[in-house]
Amino acid sequence: MKKNQKYSSIEDLPEASVASVPTLEQKTGSWRVYRPKINKEKCIKCFICWRCCPDISIEIDEEGFPKINYDYCKGCGICSHECPNEAINMEREEK
Repeated sequence: MKKNQKYSSIEDLPEASVASVPTLEQKTGSWRVYRPKINKEKCIKCFICWRCCPDISIEIDEEGFPKINYDYCKGCGICSHECPNEAINMEREEK
């Protein structure tokens, strides 16, 4: 396979490249090394974290703040990286 090969549709991808089951059907949080922690005092409720989470593991709590569903969060850190107010810190997972 060529590096940076372009595909015209998802059907053109090699079968091994596509997850067979959506993340919401598989709890994946058990192998996380770092977990995101939201600081509500710094959070401005812009929901950029919610929009950029590749695992759809950010929900909205009863106060309107983003809330991490740790059953599905893989700890990738994208939410922390994209947060414009630095309200999400990645903390080492305690086992």
